[in-house]
Amino acid sequence: MTDDEIISCKEPARQLERLRSIMKRLREPGGCPWDAEQTHESIIGEMIEESYEVVDAIQQGDWNHLREELGDVLLQVVFHAQIAREDGLYDLDDIACELNDKLVRRHPHVFAASQVRDTDGVLTQWDQIKRQERKAEKAHFLDSVGKGLPSLLKAKKLQKKAAKAGFDWPDTDGVIAKIREELAESEETLAYPDDDPRVQEELGDLLFSVVNLCRKRGVDPEIALTSTNRKFETRFNLMEDVLNEQGTPLGEADLDTMEACWQQVKKSLRS
Repeated sequence: MTDDEIISCKEPARQLERLRSIMKRLREPGGCPWDAEQTHESIIGEMIEESYEVVDAIQQGDWNHLREELGDVLLQVVFHAQIAREDGLYDLDDIACELNDKLVRRHPHVFAASQVRDTDGVLTQWDQIKRQERKAEKAHFLDSVGKGLPSLLKAKKLQKKAAKAGFDWPDTDGVIAKIREELAESEETLAYPDDDPRVQEELGDLLFSVVNLCRKRGVDPEIALTSTNRKFETRFNLMEDVLNEQGTPLGEADLDTMEACWQQVKKSLRS
């Protein structure tokens, strides 16, 4: 597309073409200096941030904002595709082709003769196909769990995958006992200096066990913590407002005063 076409094109069927042309133009000489300087590595943070903003829009039920955030994620995909194209590796069409082939291959119950019909069967079949695809790589059972995932999400996926091999507590009683065990071991580290590696190790074990309880209860730990973060932020902001109304700036309030305001805010939000 020419610059004039990029600016004026409104045809629905050509908008992906327009997007690709915009990204190509931004990276070319005479385009945008910032966009031209970026690499796969330099925009990792943008991909993570935009993905989380999509999650937030979904959790808020803000469907108009979701459209914008999905566009921002799409921009990151097109950005990476353009960089790869310039490096002579592949382009957006190659990415789409590989994805399409994988979707067809992993849905034989739709595109072939498999008779799987329920969700559990579909997920089991999907996992079996993935393992067959990786046989040539001599992969371990857990190797297919994403390497770059946020830690809470990866912990859940590791546990879920291990459970498919039968390595799992039969009920929540075992998980609760494990949390108590890890909590006791974490308490023991209070006698250690902060930089002792055992402190991080034991606290990590405790977090991993809590994620396991979330999984057993059907709760996504990432979403649960996101919700708690939002709740804390809301309460803290309201507590700050109350302190300001009382003439005590946040930085000048002692802990007892802040705790009293915190309880006041909690009570008001419940009423």
